[in-house]
Amino acid sequence: MNKVYIYVVDRDLGFAPNPFHGLCTLATCKPGIRSTAKIGDWIFGVGGKNLKAPGRLVFAMKVTQKVTFNEYWLSDDFKNKIPVRNGSKKMMLGDNIYFQKEDNVWQQAHSHHSQEDGSLNEFNLKRDTKSKNVLISKHFFYFGSSAPIIPTEILEGLNYRNNQGHRLFPLHIASELVDWLERDYCELLNKVLADPFNFDRSEAHYSVKTNRMY
Repeated sequence: MNKVYIYVVDRDLGFAPNPFHGLCTLATCKPGIRSTAKIGDWIFGVGGKNLKAPGRLVFAMKVTQKVTFNEYWLSDDFKNKIPVRNGSKKMMLGDNIYFQKEDNVWQQAHSHHSQEDGSLNEFNLKRDTKSKNVLISKHFFYFGSSAPIIPTEILEGLNYRNNQGHRLFPLHIASELVDWLERDYCELLNKVLADPFNFDRSEAHYSVKTNRMY
């Protein structure tokens, strides 16, 4: 039975999720979702207080592929998701940042989750690698800063609140949410409708230790 995950998006740079290059990917943060989500499950990211967008849909992705960090790193299909910190905003925010060498030691690319000088941020590494999975979607909707309001009756029907963590529903329970999205926004499938809310901070780094960008 497929399921629907819903969580609050605190920061929206285009990093987690990363909606660029024709794929929406979730490769960092949310280890609980990345550990358990299966192909065919839906993930909905709803704006919260930090984005001043409560109840608005930032993105939704239907999982169409699930790979490990090493598979993600080594595949030619995902090379354009490897960050280039002196490149465009889209390239700066690449989320293909983790892999393990033969000694199983984790490597972290210079990225939004590394230190400013490109060195390892151990706190981010520890949190991100609680799950070794990367979720990939070829069936997604990314609204970013143009996030539409989710109908109140749908959220109330799910008893949804802006809380930490994520909510999990069987697909038949959250079917109204999925139906509303695919009916009203079908022409926007696999498109990036607008820049991320925090796209102007694409050069920033983030530390889970302080829960701040710098």
